[in-house]
Amino acid sequence: MNISRRKVLALGAGLGAVVLTGFKANIAFADEAKTQAAIDAFANGATVESGKITLTAPEIAENGNTVPISIEVESPMTADDYVQSVMILAEGNPNPGVATLHFTPMSGVAAATTRMRLAKTQNVIAIAKMSDGSVVMDKKLVKVTIGGCGG
Repeated sequence: MNISRRKVLALGAGLGAVVLTGFKANIAFADEAKTQAAIDAFANGATVESGKITLTAPEIAENGNTVPISIEVESPMTADDYVQSVMILAEGNPNPGVATLHFTPMSGVAAATTRMRLAKTQNVIAIAKMSDGSVVMDKKLVKVTIGGCGG
């Protein structure tokens, strides 16, 4: 077998890259405990209830790279009663926190639409903190498929 200097340098560079990156082939995903810890920190001790918030997400996402979602919170958005912030979580992503949206009474409505990346089939959670300290949540299961097949 004839090994040239060019092949030796290429193999050495490849080996060096593997050593520097630590060769971690497994992908770590968030677990329910990490997601619950994020919810607890956001709620700051308040009881999380359902209602007043609507999370709209597709039941099946053919492309996990661009999953459209919308959130809307029922609130009069007055100085005395408004939505302070909304946190969006993806339970199965490596880091569950996707976005935190902040609102004021001057926002007029507490609604937003965006796109997010999902690593696999998982629950998407939207949790809203109101000005009176109450916290509400909505959750949807989004099935991520490849080309519309599998899940």
